[in-house]
Amino acid sequence: MKRYFISALLLVCSVASGQQSAPEIPYESVPDFLKLPADMNFGEVAGVAVNSKGHVFVFSRGNTTGPAYGATASQLLEFGPDGRYIREIGKNLYAWSYAHAVRVDKHDNIWAIDKGSDMIVRFNPAGHVTMVFGRKKEASDESAVPWKHVTPPLAAINGQFRQPTDVTWDKEESIFISDGYINSRVAKFDKNGDWVKQWGAPGSGPGEFNTPHSIASDKDGNIYVADRGNMRIQVFDHDGNFLREIRIDAPVPENAQPWMGARPSGSGRGTMGSGAPWAVCITPASTQNSTQYLYASDAFPGRIYKLSLDGKLLGMLGRSGHLAKQFGWIHELACPSENTLYVAELLNWRVQKLILNPVEKKTSQEKTAQTKKAGTTK
Repeated sequence: MKRYFISALLLVCSVASGQQSAPEIPYESVPDFLKLPADMNFGEVAGVAVNSKGHVFVFSRGNTTGPAYGATASQLLEFGPDGRYIREIGKNLYAWSYAHAVRVDKHDNIWAIDKGSDMIVRFNPAGHVTMVFGRKKEASDESAVPWKHVTPPLAAINGQFRQPTDVTWDKEESIFISDGYINSRVAKFDKNGDWVKQWGAPGSGPGEFNTPHSIASDKDGNIYVADRGNMRIQVFDHDGNFLREIRIDAPVPENAQPWMGARPSGSGRGTMGSGAPWAVCITPASTQNSTQYLYASDAFPGRIYKLSLDGKLLGMLGRSGHLAKQFGWIHELACPSENTLYVAELLNWRVQKLILNPVEKKTSQEKTAQTKKAGTTK
């Protein structure tokens, strides 16, 4: 009996040790930060990005016209650092079909990724198109219908995209596009837009993907891919060589509820599983020695996770819900600094600006000095 008890205890401990514990990060949501014109509303907010001047770019599934299953649902809006509305970029653009993500490069060019038209478009800071990737199906073609999710998937074609999701760059300004819902790969181009290579295939092994949904890069040019369906972040060098994977496995609160529907059993699996990365971003580095942090988000239980680049879980915040400081399917994150986040939500049709207030860890010298100071004030 004693031997059975010890074995059971060891089993429980081994299961528990597989999960990562991390502190809850205190945070605030800035009330009504983005100020829309009186006659405008967001649709599902698919993307958010911030440039070097603090301007915020929002890619929304607004401005919708046409039938529900053939709508033009993309609208790119710019706001000032104070949240003041500035302009709409690319109004009625040929590529607009179904917004998915927006990014800003180091030159403040704005990149829009449209899942519906299979196109990636670069705008200069003035708002004019300067580079285009992919091509949407011609309206005059009888095959101009949505892509079919067939098994096995059709092979990816160089230069053509099937529901792309995101874009990032390395130190040499090479371009990396995650692609996406039909294809399961990363496509690499040089800074001039010339094709270099691709890597990835459907599957769950190293270098394989199940919906590469978001992508980011660190100061060394390593590429982080949110492999959402496989519930992991895969890390590669800029040539596509697999380096490691990161899995987020934090305990799910007993009272956690999804934004809609019944609570999944346990922590859930796949796209709706706890820790399955829908969005990733990496904080900028002011110098080569600057510490960078990786942020990721899931749909259930609707949290944001702060990690070191080697995958250590440092903290987490939030939950699913409809109120401020709660989230409804975070689709993209922008992290211009360690403690400032912008959160694009599909289901709540909004962007929240979050200010994080992590508890500072005091050194032993600071603790001693604080104790001595407290003693002198008694």
